[in-house]
Amino acid sequence: MVTTSKTNLPKEPARHIDWTQGSILRNLLLLSWPMIVTEAIYMVSQLFDMVWIGRSGSAAIAGLGIGLMLVFMISAVDMAIISGMRAMISRFIGAGEPENARKVAAQAYIMAAGWGLLVTLVGYAVAKHLIGFFGVAPEVLQEGSRFLKVMFAGWISMELHVMGLFIRQAAGDSMSPMVTQLIVRSLHLALCPFLVLGIWFFPQMGITGAALSNVIAQTLGGLIGIWFIFGGRTNLKLSWSDIHFIPSMTWRILKIGIPSLISMAQMTVSNFVLTWIIAPFGTLALAAHSLAGNVNGFVSTPSMGMSGGVAVLVGQNLGAKMPQRAIKSTWLGAAILQGFLFICLTAILIWANQIAGFFTSDPELIDIAAKFLRIGSGAYLVMGVATALSACINGAGDTLPMMLINIGMIWLVLLPLAFLLSRYTDLAVYGTRAGMVIAPVTAAAATFLYFRFGKWKTKRV
Repeated sequence: MVTTSKTNLPKEPARHIDWTQGSILRNLLLLSWPMIVTEAIYMVSQLFDMVWIGRSGSAAIAGLGIGLMLVFMISAVDMAIISGMRAMISRFIGAGEPENARKVAAQAYIMAAGWGLLVTLVGYAVAKHLIGFFGVAPEVLQEGSRFLKVMFAGWISMELHVMGLFIRQAAGDSMSPMVTQLIVRSLHLALCPFLVLGIWFFPQMGITGAALSNVIAQTLGGLIGIWFIFGGRTNLKLSWSDIHFIPSMTWRILKIGIPSLISMAQMTVSNFVLTWIIAPFGTLALAAHSLAGNVNGFVSTPSMGMSGGVAVLVGQNLGAKMPQRAIKSTWLGAAILQGFLFICLTAILIWANQIAGFFTSDPELIDIAAKFLRIGSGAYLVMGVATALSACINGAGDTLPMMLINIGMIWLVLLPLAFLLSRYTDLAVYGTRAGMVIAPVTAAAATFLYFRFGKWKTKRV
């Protein structure tokens, strides 16, 4: 029985709480709010990148948008590590098997470092070709490739930073990752205007300065994560002797994580294709797409944080053989998220022009971006429930069904509709946004049906 009695509430610091005991609502909120803040801090830093770079014109905004899309696409590989690692560490912690949890964390670090090195070596050489794939204007090509080259040069620092955050969260410590992200993004925000605009004695680097401030801050974040995890300052303590390759454990992580990688990669590829569909409508349309994407990313921030909390609670409660607590955690998360997104939907419908005007003073760009925002906000009607249910299923390690649902959503609904509605109806470029609303509604329905089927509760990791 779930109780809210004070005598049963955890007394120790947040990172040492047994998340399988006590009030489910309290545990969900206590675990999730630092994750939400962690994600929000990151999104705020990206929004301010857009603010500073926006002073350089539409070409810089469009270049940043395409550059960030490519960064997110390549980062999708991390989902193969993060998704499998989170499901396994949370399950092992819930089952009282910390030694296996340490093995998983060590393999995650090894894979992340190897991938980061590969991206640095290959990505820097092909950055300009990646931007050129979209057939953008020469000035957009120049801005985007400058941004990407710097990001690729420091990719390994991002990998170590990200793994340090998610390993601690999976073990049930959401507080220290929040503090780490606060330090990292404060440094990023402080450096960005100086490097972009050339304030004080700093050179005016434009879009390159935004990328460099990211790399410097993430390097610090990677070092802080190592300090926490290897210094025993979090739920899970690694030693350097743990850092050795274990093929069987690596395969178990990837077996769970690869479907999540495919799902994330498809989402990113769909952004590629959407950008290709939008590109013929001009630089203003591309800039509006980038601007709307940043706003939607910020609105989705609580969803990402809450879904992380749901996934950890589901994993730990399944490990402790308490599936009903996992179900209740999921529905509580869904209710909280849906309430928040309804508020955001209302705000965007009323103030879309003012929100777009925060990033640019170009009246044409504001008009297009505001319409993008209003149309796209229709997806918020189901996004909260869909996010919580998919987090539950993925957190249980049952990632294949969500991959199949995403395949159907993107290739059978989203992209065909975006192309057809924009090319063969009077909606023109706004048809892409209509497709971006219809697709997640269909995916939400499919996710709900699979969640009710309940096979995820018996998934072995």
